[in-house]
Amino acid sequence: MIQYTENASLLSHNTFGMNVKARLLVEYTKEQDLDKIFADARVKDLPFLCIGQGSNLLFTSDFDGVILHGQIKGIRPQAQYEDVMLVEAGAGETFDDVCAWAVAHQLYGAENLSAIPGEVGAAAVQNIGAYGVEFKDLCVAVSAYDIENHRHVIIGADQCQYGYRTSIFKQPEMKQRFVITGALLQLRRASKHHQPEFNLEYGNMRTALAGKPLTLESVRNAVCDIRAAKLPDPKQLGNAGSFFKNPIISRKQYDALRRKWSSMPCYEVDTEFVKVPAGWLIEQAGLKGYQLGGAAVYEKQCLVLVNKQQASPADLVALCQHVVKTVSEKYGINIEPEVNII
Repeated sequence: MIQYTENASLLSHNTFGMNVKARLLVEYTKEQDLDKIFADARVKDLPFLCIGQGSNLLFTSDFDGVILHGQIKGIRPQAQYEDVMLVEAGAGETFDDVCAWAVAHQLYGAENLSAIPGEVGAAAVQNIGAYGVEFKDLCVAVSAYDIENHRHVIIGADQCQYGYRTSIFKQPEMKQRFVITGALLQLRRASKHHQPEFNLEYGNMRTALAGKPLTLESVRNAVCDIRAAKLPDPKQLGNAGSFFKNPIISRKQYDALRRKWSSMPCYEVDTEFVKVPAGWLIEQAGLKGYQLGGAAVYEKQCLVLVNKQQASPADLVALCQHVVKTVSEKYGINIEPEVNII
């Protein structure tokens, strides 16, 4: 089923709660629908944007084009081996539901990505990550509709050019070429030859699990509890989760900064670079709870910008710019938005 809505409100399609409109909103439920959609005269020659739950978007104005809202569902095993299962998930599935399904079926690998808002399609574009695990660590391939060649394609994970919160699908020329329809994920099974290990080195995972049995269920519950404690519910306080990426800097720069700020934390990237928590930089720059217009830096997690008092898009953009400028002036580090500003 395909539904076309002209001059459509996007208020319920973005977690920041921006009351903007799209020239045309197109909602669909099957891969085959895309052939019809892109042959439709109302869609041809207009820019388009694919959205899921709108949990990683900041609309700054009305969108003069087509918003595609795919709702392709399904979580289906495709192949099973002794210690691996390949699982296909539709782009419209909530990614946390995939994590819950994996845990319920005693499949390892996705538990650290629990409770991240958004859908599978967005996860494939953004390369979501948390607590030392990224989407690319699970991905075998992505299924998509190739608009340029009018066909459905399978793109191997090695072709997706995954990096920190990025992929080939975020490149300008690719945004208008591919529509993600699903993903093939590789999850691990415990076997007599292989006992999967948990990744507990990030955040306060070990503290949260202290004294508890180490199981898939306990790890997922710990991740969910940690995220719930520091991230606001978008239904109560408009936000898009982590607004900024954690900057990656050279070890030389980090060592110089550490001589001045001895408590500055970091995570290892490789022998030449480290990742510095942007939330720490923002808080230490004195911006915890800082408010500009109706937008504010969230008091419990400075990585998050919130719609505190009917913020306008301009309020959020101005706050973002102020945070970036303040951190740069204090530390000489440039932090970048993780959220897609449209």
